[in-house]
Formats: sequence, C-alpha cells, structure tokens
Amino acid sequence: MKILIINPNSDPSMTEAIQKTAANFIFGNFEVICKLTPGAPKFIETYEDELKAAPGMIQLVRENIDYDAYIIACHDDPNLDTIKEITNKPVIGIGEASMKIASMLGHRFSVVSTSKHSIPIKEELVRKYHLQEVLASVKAPDEDMNKLSEKEKYLNVSKLAIEEDMAEVIVLGCAGMTGLDKYLQEKLDVPVLDGVICALLITMGLVKYGVSTSKIRRFNPNWE
Repeated sequence: MKILIINPNSDPSMTEAIQKTAANFIFGNFEVICKLTPGAPKFIETYEDELKAAPGMIQLVRENIDYDAYIIACHDDPNLDTIKEITNKPVIGIGEASMKIASMLGHRFSVVSTSKHSIPIKEELVRKYHLQEVLASVKAPDEDMNKLSEKEKYLNVSKLAIEEDMAEVIVLGCAGMTGLDKYLQEKLDVPVLDGVICALLITMGLVKYGVSTSKIRRFNPNWE
C-alpha cells in the first residue's frame, strides 16, 4: 500500500512534522510520503490561500498516480472535492476524518483551532459534513494565552471546551498541531484526535476494503 499525504501549504517544517507522525503510526507496514504543495502559500489561512494551493495540489495527484490513496493534510480540507473529482482513488481530508471519528467517541466534540479567524470557517465545515448536532464548540486561544507554550496554550483551550461547552472529545484543528494528541489526552482524560492519524486510519481501511469515492454523479467529471 502506498499513500500520498498532500500538505496543501509550502512549509517544509510542517511537512516534516506530518511525515514524522505518519511514519511513527504506520511503523513501516506500508509506504506513506508527505509532500508540500508547489506554488502554494506558506500557510492556508484564507479562502484565497485555498485557491492558490489548488493548482499545485492537482499537479501532485496527477504526477503521483501510482499511489493507492491521497490524504489532504489541512484541517480546513481545502480543495477536497476537487481532488476527489480528478482521481478514482480514495481521498480523505484530515478535517472530515477527525470530526467524523470524534462523533463516534463521545456525545459532543470540540475543535481546538489556532486563531479566532478560523472559528467560523470550522463551523461552516462542520455544517458541510452535517455534524452540527454533535459539535460542542470551536475554540481558539485568547490573546492572553500567547505567552504560553504551544502545549499549555492548547491544553488551556481544551479545558475550557470540556468545562464550559461540555465537550467529551477534542479535535486538533490544524495539521500543525500534529503530535500534541497524546500529551493532551493524558492531561485531559478524554479522547484527543490528531487529524493526520484519523485520516490514515480511514484511508488504510478503504484501500484494504477496495472501495473509493462514488463516481455515479457528484464526483464524476464526465457526468451528463
């Protein structure tokens, strides 16, 4: 099995972190490679950023057709529908994967994001996936938390989601948070989900099961 993880941005350090998480999880059982997107912004923060990343993401898929599946490693799932349309292989976004798994593990879940700006974007994504009934909240650090370490900052936000919003599962809302899941889970005593791992879990299962995106209508580019 060969899985290509597409980092929609062009940040080498984030690509390396995603690769490390994936390699540690699969432990050599199959091949997984993470590649950054050529010509993309360094970070995906706006809808314009998503559009700028699209040509490079399409290029990566078309240049790597020998892979069995593709993962979009940005929690906003940028251009996910487009990538599903241009390939017959399974395509999984870490946002969709983590939130749908979260809905199976508790009564309600909260997404911990990086900035206040991203909160309505996450909320809209939740509605797209019909998960609004099981969303407790989308939370991001306040300005007074910026002096804290990354671990402590997201730990504090997660505690607020659990205590104030009654969340029972925490979803890490950025690929850049990869690797924080087990630290936070130990501190919080609730499931904490890394989207990269969640996407790998689903992708491996789909490839082994031999099923992929339906091409009968919505994702069929030749449908008439």
